[in-house]
Amino acid sequence: MSDQLNNRRIAILATDGFEQDELILPREALENAGANTEIISIKPDKIKGWKNSEWGGSVAVDQTVEESSPAEFDALLLPGGVMNPDKLRANANAVNFVRHFIEARKPIAAICHGPWTLIDAGGVRGRTLTSWPSLKTDLQNAGASWVDREVVVDNGLVTSRKPEDIAAFNAKMIEEFAEGIHGSRKTA
Repeated sequence: MSDQLNNRRIAILATDGFEQDELILPREALENAGANTEIISIKPDKIKGWKNSEWGGSVAVDQTVEESSPAEFDALLLPGGVMNPDKLRANANAVNFVRHFIEARKPIAAICHGPWTLIDAGGVRGRTLTSWPSLKTDLQNAGASWVDREVVVDNGLVTSRKPEDIAAFNAKMIEEFAEGIHGSRKTA
């Protein structure tokens, strides 16, 4: 186990329909680097993952967004899946939770459809990022520059396209989370 992220608290914001590998594998990488991770959700108890074309396993929720304080966390992970971020972006408490990380310039990692929630939280204008290809127009309409690359880092914001990018995503996520708060960040 590495100690790169010792004493760092990482929030993983997700709900039912998260892409299983995009939560489980980055969470394992964070914990292997010494971080303490907590699942934050819009619902209590457990959330169910999506794996390929069917429901996957469940993970326990540590806190709901209403119970948690984003100020207590050092960084944020936003897993993808189509259903997960679509439900999160429609929840004002979840959007406000994400907005805290944007405004505090704390590092954020979002994969696949995860950047959808960043759009609603005002965190993509003037930024360069990647995502699942179907989000390209949404991101561009929100003021982002979209590129088709395995992983993109823009001043503490790490993004990737899909589960096949997870190895590169995890490496950059850990690097950015270890750096902590980043300098000036543009917000909408």
